[in-house]
Amino acid sequence: MTFRSKLFATVAFPVLSASLIATPALADALMKPFEVAQDSGEQAQPSEEELLQQRQAEEQRAAEEEAQRQAEEQQRAAEEEAQRAAEEQQKAAEQEAQRQAEEQQKAAEEEAQRQAEEQQKAAEEEAQRQAEEQQRAAEEEAQRAAEEQQKAADEEAQRAAAEQQKAADEEAQRQAEEQQKAADEEAQRAAAEQQKAADEEAQRQAEEQRKAAEEQQQQTEQQQPAEEQPVEQQPAIVTDEQQQPADGSTAEQPAEGGTEQPATAETGETPAAEPVPEVVDTLSTEEKQAIAEDPGKTDETVVLPVENGAAVLDSDKDADNTGGRMSREERRKQREELRAQEEVPLPVSDDSAQAEIPQEVREAVPQKIEAAIKEEGQRVDAAPVFAVPETTNIVNNTVINNTVINNNTVNNNTVNNNVTQVNVVETIDNRTVLSVGNQLIVRGDDRPRLRRDSEEVYYDELARGRTRETIVRPGGVQIITIYNRYGDVIQRSRIGRDGREYILVYAPELEDDAPRPDLVDVGYELPPMRLRIPLRDYIVDTSSDPDRDYYEFLSEPPVERVERVYTINEVKQSARLRDKVRRIDLDTVTFATGSAEVPMSQARTLRKVAEAMSKILDKDPGETFLIEGHTDAVGSDKSNLVLSDRRADSVASLLTEVYGIPPENLQTQGYGERFLKVRTQSAEQQNRRVTIRRVTTLVRPVASAN
Repeated sequence: MTFRSKLFATVAFPVLSASLIATPALADALMKPFEVAQDSGEQAQPSEEELLQQRQAEEQRAAEEEAQRQAEEQQRAAEEEAQRAAEEQQKAAEQEAQRQAEEQQKAAEEEAQRQAEEQQKAAEEEAQRQAEEQQRAAEEEAQRAAEEQQKAADEEAQRAAAEQQKAADEEAQRQAEEQQKAADEEAQRAAAEQQKAADEEAQRQAEEQRKAAEEQQQQTEQQQPAEEQPVEQQPAIVTDEQQQPADGSTAEQPAEGGTEQPATAETGETPAAEPVPEVVDTLSTEEKQAIAEDPGKTDETVVLPVENGAAVLDSDKDADNTGGRMSREERRKQREELRAQEEVPLPVSDDSAQAEIPQEVREAVPQKIEAAIKEEGQRVDAAPVFAVPETTNIVNNTVINNTVINNNTVNNNTVNNNVTQVNVVETIDNRTVLSVGNQLIVRGDDRPRLRRDSEEVYYDELARGRTRETIVRPGGVQIITIYNRYGDVIQRSRIGRDGREYILVYAPELEDDAPRPDLVDVGYELPPMRLRIPLRDYIVDTSSDPDRDYYEFLSEPPVERVERVYTINEVKQSARLRDKVRRIDLDTVTFATGSAEVPMSQARTLRKVAEAMSKILDKDPGETFLIEGHTDAVGSDKSNLVLSDRRADSVASLLTEVYGIPPENLQTQGYGERFLKVRTQSAEQQNRRVTIRRVTTLVRPVASAN
């Protein structure tokens, strides 16, 4: 309760109440005599007593009025005092509140200033820490860059030293060869002179013997009777057996298309092989670029629109390597004939790209695959050693019983002659280099890469020389592969944790017992390819097109109809088949001289391509990608071939270990310097590359039962 309220309750309110109560009582007492007098009807004058009472009443009334006035004044004074006290109290409270607010404001300002100072101090310390970290990171980066530069300089120096050493070795070898050649020529000349002298001596002796024989004959004739005549000398008859060499062997006939030519009928000698004429491009850079924009408008060989650009298609590169300009002209004529025929529409999907597989063949696929997986075999303790192919149709361009199913028609073309032999050049680690005519081919073994991180691997020998490999991975995933006796993949499946089976490789049209060479290039059956899409949509270079949508590019169907489903080895050995699918050139991945190791700094450049591959496999786990290795022309053909195969295997291993691409979805093959992008024998970065193609449509039915 306020001071004003307390004053009103204790002083003013009791006085006012008493005055109000007393006034009516006094009035009643004074008025009583008058009322009695009136009632009695007396009309006399008031007496002194009455006057006294009246005066007293007036005084009382005056006193009451005075008391009331005083009470009112006291009430008013009390109210004014209470109001003054309340105002003073209110003022004091306001002053106290203002003082407290000022103190709180001052404390808040001081606290805010303190916090700001602390924050400023913390920010300065954080900035100083970050600056120190940045300084330290910059120093570390500078040190790392210096180390990398030093390393690069060391590698460059080492490479230069190696090249100088190599050049010195080559020069020494050349000089030794020249010296040897000169010595051989000198020895040959001396031998020829000795032979000539011996021949002259023998001829002289023969002449002397002949003269002596003639003299002897003349003497004999003179001694004979006149009637006896000498017998006429008959020419000797030489039989076929006498024409053969002493060991009974026949002269070896070189394969068709090789560097040697058959003996001529006139001389019986083998003429020297004619060198392959060099290809000379007559088109300008602008004309090459125009062709690259729309290759379908020309029948000429499409070449890369750069200086000394090689043919775009690998099959055209092969033709240039063996046939020169004349080969280009022959292929141009064949393309012209194809253009004159009804144009086959470009495939719009993987399904439309594959030739129609007969219904009975398609229905039999699941049963055949299941039968091969469950076929009873003989368990073997160790991994089998596959045989080396002995015969091939490569180079001589012949085909032995290649069965082609096209538009529901089976065509068997049988040629039983001129089968080129395959020879082993060298075995290096798990790779075998083979000599096929005038070409070298490397065959690798990808089983170590597939077996990595497996829990169990076992093999079963099956009928007809086949082998079944079962790889068991953590979680129960199984990779089941059927190989023939040469290690070619006939069938490969992956069975997931849920028991679902995905077919990766299977060619239902290829009969298991069809007689044919061990190593084949089925591209010889096909006419030259006509590229009908822009070059940019056929080849992607990761260095010049890093922002390309690689998923969309790899998802595109083949650029030409696929006649049948092929084996993965048929695809590896046929440039003509590989030309059917697009390719990504990973030219951002470079290797040190003679090395197959991918630097981790360059492994990051594979991220976008690996993500595209993973996205494709998420949609279809049965997809297959071919990783190709290529080198430039510096060095020997054999060493480049092995090195390119090792590099392809390194990229495949990196895609698995770093980016999680399953190894069974990756096939590898090295081609060395065979398919150059730029036609030069010098060091060329564009020729040192790894290529990725999606070959699923070539190696399995698209609509296979998974």
